[in-house]
Amino acid sequence: RTLRYVPEGSEDKIISDKDVFETLLKIFKALFINDYSRQAHILALLPAIKCKYLELQAVEKKQSKFNSRNHQNQHVFSPEEVLFNTLGFTVTRDRSSLVSAGTGVFISKGFVPKGTLVSMYPGTVYRKHEPIFFQSLGNPFIFRCIDGILIDGNDKGLSRSVYRSCSRRDQLGPFQMSDESWLTAALQNPLAVGQYVNNCSHEKAANVCYQEFDVPGCFPVELKQYLPNILYSHDIESHLRCVVLVTLRDIKQGEELFSNYYTVVN
Repeated sequence: RTLRYVPEGSEDKIISDKDVFETLLKIFKALFINDYSRQAHILALLPAIKCKYLELQAVEKKQSKFNSRNHQNQHVFSPEEVLFNTLGFTVTRDRSSLVSAGTGVFISKGFVPKGTLVSMYPGTVYRKHEPIFFQSLGNPFIFRCIDGILIDGNDKGLSRSVYRSCSRRDQLGPFQMSDESWLTAALQNPLAVGQYVNNCSHEKAANVCYQEFDVPGCFPVELKQYLPNILYSHDIESHLRCVVLVTLRDIKQGEELFSNYYTVVN
């Protein structure tokens, strides 16, 4: 087990919040456009947004390899292919290179420069006072943020049921406030695999670092369907906490991601 040291004042930013925000918007917009036909109910309620995405879709067709014949058959690429076309890499869950470590996360295609958002840590977000005892029993997927907020990234058992319940509770008509697909093998957001990144060791140095990000109120409502996090309490008026993984160095195709699990705040 290793420790990650954080500067005084709990400042733990490898890249700026602006960079995180812009990267999420970039990949989420690409996913939305790629899955355009499934967004009909949302676009019907947001005519101005529909016009914006029609324009973006036209630009994407010219700049990328979209070969669909019409808007109704726009779902050409898998989410992993959209990730590669947008950010230049794909991340995949596979058997870890560490003995007895189980599942790990790899850069399966492409190249990732230093300082790149490479993954997200999905799960239910709990405040300090909220009940998580039963969900925590035998659960290795609980991530503790610097300020004590907990994220339960377990995709099985009670944790799975709680996330789905909260996600469906917060849905507003056709507008999904979070992504449930990380609980399945068919990910809509291909970045939502961060809970399977293994801890570094003396033999396997960390090449990514966890970074906390509060989703701003201006985040587009039509793109919240790709956020793999949900608040446990419905009545809390606060920003949604997300945790992203950012590369500490350049990472090549085939490399496994390793990070630190434990944080000491000086």
